[in-house]
Amino acid sequence: MIEDYQNLFVFTITAKDVIANIVIAMMCGFFIAFVYKYTYSGLNYSSAFTVSLIMLTMITALVIMVIGNNLARAFGMVGAMSIIRFRTAVKDASDIMFIFFALTIGLASGVKLYSIAILGTLFVSFVYFIISKMNFALPRRREFLMQIVAREDHIGENPFGEILKKYCSKQKLVNLKTMGEAGQELMEFSFYVNLRNESKGTAMVSELNALPGVEQTNLFFDETS
Repeated sequence: MIEDYQNLFVFTITAKDVIANIVIAMMCGFFIAFVYKYTYSGLNYSSAFTVSLIMLTMITALVIMVIGNNLARAFGMVGAMSIIRFRTAVKDASDIMFIFFALTIGLASGVKLYSIAILGTLFVSFVYFIISKMNFALPRRREFLMQIVAREDHIGENPFGEILKKYCSKQKLVNLKTMGEAGQELMEFSFYVNLRNESKGTAMVSELNALPGVEQTNLFFDETS
């Protein structure tokens, strides 16, 4: 009984085990990094972050092998890690997910749970790939921001109404401000719009620009909505 209890605190690992754990972690890390690179659709892609996913998976496996089942060693490692300060802010929610993904696979590799590491990498990557390709999280109709700049003395009341009704299923004036100098005042109208057909956006902009007094029309996809 006492021997069984003592065995809980005995952790032996051979050089073969170390190499196998690191190789499995590295292979899974490469696969995770490939999925991240292939599915990333934001504006802040970082090649350094992609490489760090591979290294993070391997380093996590090493940390787990160093700790083993030694409680004192675990607390010492936590204390050592606590002095590290990370200055780079993670801006994309998917980046946080991939960090936890790499950490989890590294943990599994470090304790020789190879089937969990490999199958977990493949299955989670497959699900994420399918979701990203299906655009599962996007709304059925995207909301656009439209800005129209017009000369105040050349436009009448509700000059854009007919055109907006023609092309938009939904419209909302969100901002109106005066621009330019005295005597040449310009008005900037900002609308949130949902297009009936997104391929007709260029035609709508052309018709608005053709209106008397309209100086400029811009249509943006509002990524914050």
